[in-house]
Amino acid sequence: MLVNDKHLTTIWYEKKTDKVKIIDQRLIPFELKIIELNTVDEVCFAIKEMQVRGAPLIGVTAAYGIYIASKENANIDFLLKISQRINSTRPTAVNLSWALSEVMNKIVDLKEDQISEKTLEIANQIRQDDIDNCKKIGEYGYELIKNIYEMKNKPVNILTHCNAGWLAAVDWGTALAPVFIAHKKNIPIHVWVDETRPRNQGFSLTSWELLNENIPNSLIVDNVGGHLMQHNKIDICITGTDRTASNGDVCNKIGTYLKALAAYDNNIPFYVSAPISSIDFTIENGVRDIPIEERDSEEVSHISGLDENNDLKTIKIVPDGSSCTNFAFDVTPAKYITKLITEKGIVGANYQSISSLK
Repeated sequence: MLVNDKHLTTIWYEKKTDKVKIIDQRLIPFELKIIELNTVDEVCFAIKEMQVRGAPLIGVTAAYGIYIASKENANIDFLLKISQRINSTRPTAVNLSWALSEVMNKIVDLKEDQISEKTLEIANQIRQDDIDNCKKIGEYGYELIKNIYEMKNKPVNILTHCNAGWLAAVDWGTALAPVFIAHKKNIPIHVWVDETRPRNQGFSLTSWELLNENIPNSLIVDNVGGHLMQHNKIDICITGTDRTASNGDVCNKIGTYLKALAAYDNNIPFYVSAPISSIDFTIENGVRDIPIEERDSEEVSHISGLDENNDLKTIKIVPDGSSCTNFAFDVTPAKYITKLITEKGIVGANYQSISSLK
């Protein structure tokens, strides 16, 4: 997608220098900074501290992490330990363990002098597959937006939550891929962007993506969504997912469940863009069994922004002695989800439909 009218992706391998490069997303929208990942420590830090974030991107980064480790030591036992270490950085997004399994299963029987080259090949392929799959999700989702436009002949109002645009993947994204394609095909659209506390990924990331693509959007605080739905200001909701259970329950950024409830109450379609790599076929009940990450309380008690001198500052916003709890995700039961948008098509949020995607 575009940044200042130039195409950019979130992660890439630079063959000339043999380096993996990423955007440090902690600094967006105030600064665009490209950094290198040179060690496993840096890979783990990038995932855990959200220099990279979004389930698809986490998976791609993990795959490159194994390549970076293999340059140090290509012994398979060593790489298995590295894989376990990377996998422990964040517990909720299933793409992390999926990508690591993809790599390790394909190199486990190779000779040691073949492993590093093969690992890079696999990581590059996972990256390209993510781009291709997100584009397909966008094309399927675009049809939904187009159908709404053809029925009402007015700009389509779309609500999203958190950030599931290209910054959460490699390119295109998941929930925003249909939005980007609809815009490129000249369907008039308007996006309502939730702030998504506590890290404000809607305000800082989604809005930045939309502005760079010249897509009309309005920023709202998290509790406004229900009000907009009651007053017919939203036509469709589209979110991403960090892990979808085999029964159709969807785990996504905290607050998604409340948006789905409001959409259900107001008869507004609620779609989830779900790459198949984000579906956990081993979990039968998402509400009960998907692990929910609990992050540092300072993400709740502090907030970052620009001061009057245009310097990036972090300030405390709660009373001294406050105890903050920070659950990063919630699970939306399948009954509140209209359909899942996958790279293989739009399917029901139920076991029968999801099992056909294996």
